[in-house]
Amino acid sequence: MDLLLLLFSLLLSYLFFKIWKLIDSKKDKDCYILDYQCHKPSDDRMVSTQFSGEIIHRNKNLGLNEYKFLLKAIVSSGIGEQTYAPRLVFEGREERPSLQDGISEMEEFYVDSIGKLLERQQISPKEVDVLVVNVSMLSTMPSLASRIINHYKMREDVKVFNLTGMGCSASLISVDIVKNVFKSYANKLALIATSESLGPNWYSGNNRSMILANCLFRSGGCAILLTNKRSLRKKAMFRLKCMVRTHHGAREESYNCCIQSEDEQGRVGFYLGKNLPKAATRAFVDNLKVITPKILPVTELLRFMLKLLIKKIKMRQNPSKGSMNLPQGAPIKAGINFKTGIEHFCIHTGGKAVIDGIGHSLDLSEYDIEPARMTLHRFGNTSASSLWYVLAYMEAKKRLKRGDRVFMISFGAGFKCNSCVWEVVRDLTVGVSKGNVWNDCIDDYPPKSISNPYLKKFGWIQDEELETFKIPNGFM
Repeated sequence: MDLLLLLFSLLLSYLFFKIWKLIDSKKDKDCYILDYQCHKPSDDRMVSTQFSGEIIHRNKNLGLNEYKFLLKAIVSSGIGEQTYAPRLVFEGREERPSLQDGISEMEEFYVDSIGKLLERQQISPKEVDVLVVNVSMLSTMPSLASRIINHYKMREDVKVFNLTGMGCSASLISVDIVKNVFKSYANKLALIATSESLGPNWYSGNNRSMILANCLFRSGGCAILLTNKRSLRKKAMFRLKCMVRTHHGAREESYNCCIQSEDEQGRVGFYLGKNLPKAATRAFVDNLKVITPKILPVTELLRFMLKLLIKKIKMRQNPSKGSMNLPQGAPIKAGINFKTGIEHFCIHTGGKAVIDGIGHSLDLSEYDIEPARMTLHRFGNTSASSLWYVLAYMEAKKRLKRGDRVFMISFGAGFKCNSCVWEVVRDLTVGVSKGNVWNDCIDDYPPKSISNPYLKKFGWIQDEELETFKIPNGFM
């Protein structure tokens, strides 16, 4: 009897040990953000109203209609006067870019951002186990990842991923790669470098759908340190809770709405089609269908289902009321309260319309969309890195408390919608990181007005006629 009791005790102990080991091993697969560093280019690359006018003026391919289009686009863009452009634009060489222009632009970013990040965390480049680099519109030989490894003299066994062509949602794809690596390898440190090369891709033609990219995209980038090391958990800022990636590349309309191509004169540019909002909405809705049950409480999901059921019953009773159509292009409301599971919304700064559309769909307040709106105003659309400027704004404003959840939403060519949720694992309201890109100007935001000065300076173009239009002396 005693022997059986002993065997039973041993078996039970072994079972408990295996369960504990299983639970414990899962902790090693968690993905934490240790720190991040957004890139702030030097002031000599700042784009003012005056300089924007000079860039437009020296494009000899533009006529009155293009001037009017650009004025309208710039005024309604939500972008301010302190964004940054690549150096070749300031040198007047945007029509004659070289490969070196793109490489130099990227070197300036990663030498600054990665260097500051590693120094602040007192981490040697040789400690980095995984390196993921995403720059969509620049492919070099050797790769940008190899250039970073060479510059920082990283280990020969570092796991390397170099992504191109992934668009504005690429940084979350990079996070997803790191997350999956962490599932197989414990006690690792990963570095993500996310940016976009604008220099060699500046469009100098007159196709309206391609000119628009020059108005929206600006220079920037971010370096992010992620880990699943137990020893670094207490130093971490965020923990990844879930991620969902949606790809509509199989849909021809979605695939072609946002694409790098040549115009009729053979000038390469980034084409933004009129059906882009429609493609973005489809991808966003499909993404929400998957991630919503993962991030919201059961009570809110049940409330929404009940509300939906009542609505369907009413529609059956009164079909004429249910058949009313929304105006074409009108944003659709999700009809569910995301604030029951999310405290902060980190929205991709794809443009004023993107921010407003997501804000309307998720029924967000001005407070919720303020970080994205202010990031667009101060830094513009920095492509894949824009989410991290928005996150940095939240941190600089001391909004991020321990236990808060941050919902990141991004869109990209292909067409893609990627989203994820981060949990704040330590109180970030106590002390903002010394490397925060907003530190020198956060007290000025939000400003009383973000009205655009372009209309005041160049608004006279709207009153011009095609037959009599002539650029006057002193236009600049």
